[in-house]
Amino acid sequence: MLGFGDPVADAISLLRPRTVIGPNLRAAGDWALRFDPFLHVRIGGLVRGTCRLILEGHEPALLREGDTFMLGNPPSYVLASSLDASPRPAAPLWAGAEDGLVRIGPASEEDFYLCVGHIGFAEENAALLTDLLPPLVIVRAADPQGTRLAQLIDHLATEVGAAAAGGPLVQNHLAQILLVHMLRAHAGRTDRPAGWLGALNEDGVGAALRAVHADVAHSWSLKELAEISHMSRSVFARAFKTHVGVPPLEYLIQWRMSLARDALARDTLSISELARATGYRSESAFSTAFRRVVGSSPAQFRNRARQSGPAR
Repeated sequence: MLGFGDPVADAISLLRPRTVIGPNLRAAGDWALRFDPFLHVRIGGLVRGTCRLILEGHEPALLREGDTFMLGNPPSYVLASSLDASPRPAAPLWAGAEDGLVRIGPASEEDFYLCVGHIGFAEENAALLTDLLPPLVIVRAADPQGTRLAQLIDHLATEVGAAAAGGPLVQNHLAQILLVHMLRAHAGRTDRPAGWLGALNEDGVGAALRAVHADVAHSWSLKELAEISHMSRSVFARAFKTHVGVPPLEYLIQWRMSLARDALARDTLSISELARATGYRSESAFSTAFRRVVGSSPAQFRNRARQSGPAR
């Protein structure tokens, strides 16, 4: 069976996250750094001090000790001690980091400490998550999940540059745990996003989503999913499309094709095996669905993946 049965766990597993944590930033006095645009997710938090986060198209945000932030496919942004500080490029400083640290100002006067990292995803399915994320999510230290997230950031900051056995593995796992908690915090807010992430908090629709992920090979019907959600078919179909953005059976097809893209990129199953694993009775039916969603045949997609090298 493909997947784990939990939509968040399934999506993150399918995204093949690659994490780069650090360097941490310690600073004193007036400072400002401009970061270039980048793909996917940047995540970080303040271990000590305060700063301004200035993102194009948004009001400047004041971050305080214990606050955690997540940036989704952001444009250029600035971190600064104040709005008056003149920013300089961050890239040269990051390139010159020593022992996992970037320092600004004298060490004896440091009053700011930031832990930050980047999480990249496999390109063939990155949109599963990045299309749902706003450019900026902030979880305040005083928020319900703020204390837990601040503890994770503090633990991550300690690991960076420590040169301890298993450090990269610990950093990778902590970063993924941090990502999940940030997604939970974001999805649990009143102004929830469209898509499967927000829909998980809707009892009926969430139950149907979990059922689909638990058995993707099952020949799901609208009637079955509506019964799981304890709604009529018409009410369920409307609620699902409202929260997820597509009709239930279209979501099922898209999720199956996401699994198929991953399996083909990794060359883990034959096309006939993959057809059965994703709920199709024949290879031709699977190939037709794949071509409609992806724009190429499964064989063409697999051959391109082989030519570009093994999937991470």
